[in-house]
Amino acid sequence: MADEENNRAAFEVQARYCDAMAAPRTAALCRALGRVLTRGTLVGTRLLYWAGEPVADATVLRIVGGLHALARRGVADPFAADDAALAAILAIHDAALLPWLDGPPQTNEAQRSAGLMTGLLHVAATLGLRLEILEIGSSAGLNLLIDRMRFDLGGVRVGPADSPLAIVPHWRGPPPPAAPITVVRTRGVDLAPVDVRDPAQAERLAGYVWVDAQDRLDRLATAIAMVRAQPVDLTQGDAADWVEQRLAEPQEDGTVRVLMHSVVWQYLPAAGRARIRAAMAAAGARATPARPLGWVMMEPNRDLHRHEVRVQCWPSAEPMQLVALTHAHGAWVEGLPAPYETRDYVMRRGAYE
Repeated sequence: MADEENNRAAFEVQARYCDAMAAPRTAALCRALGRVLTRGTLVGTRLLYWAGEPVADATVLRIVGGLHALARRGVADPFAADDAALAAILAIHDAALLPWLDGPPQTNEAQRSAGLMTGLLHVAATLGLRLEILEIGSSAGLNLLIDRMRFDLGGVRVGPADSPLAIVPHWRGPPPPAAPITVVRTRGVDLAPVDVRDPAQAERLAGYVWVDAQDRLDRLATAIAMVRAQPVDLTQGDAADWVEQRLAEPQEDGTVRVLMHSVVWQYLPAAGRARIRAAMAAAGARATPARPLGWVMMEPNRDLHRHEVRVQCWPSAEPMQLVALTHAHGAWVEGLPAPYETRDYVMRRGAYE
């Protein structure tokens, strides 16, 4: 359980992560909030008395999202405020900001599909079949558009050439396998899905995008337009329940069923993570060459301020492989050379996005 000192220190932790990701305005706001928060507002009281682990709970990003939303509406500009002005903004907009603390940030970054597609290319190269994608923690379902995006990953081009959403990260290291990919279906689940057809929900999603990243805001607008034009298959539910149910469904011959997720594992309860691991292990034991299983994850290494793309395929005794490193928002991807590090993903303490 955190105390006031640890809760206040979380603002510096997040600021350092923003520094590492070239987001100076967001970093400055994080540091200012750490200085000016008091128990004189409901927001300050709740943040300083936060009972959980503030970094894992993303408390800083919750309030930053609310403040960015105020700025986007032209109500107040916390990014240009000195400490006294920021304290005044918190006091004036206390009631409006308080609901932003009720849940974790919904940062649905479509460019994260760069890391996910890198993993899917490894699955396709290993198993050579069509892909049925199951995503947990889908938020607004923007990464469920992965079959409608066009990618250039170190010269490996995937997806429809006429897609309005281009995913072209700066590439480092060896390119991913140039394997043909056919996605037959994408489905997703989220505990609190965002319906971007609702302007208020779409605007809330934009609030969580860091003010420093206009390219992310532009990409978000394009992805939202694509979802509105052709909705994705996104449902509300518990991730563990949903994975168990989907894995129990009949699977077509010649199709790989792939569990996919990005920056969600830390938000799941330990019991939920254990159930998903168990369900995947059981489904992996049942997998056949005609009905194989894959797992692609892009999750943070919080100690090193980077994210890791890991892949596992069944039927196989090969453990999970680390195939790439990536920027949290997909700005760059670094392909790793074989032989790949083989170990399961382990969450670490520290900063994250």
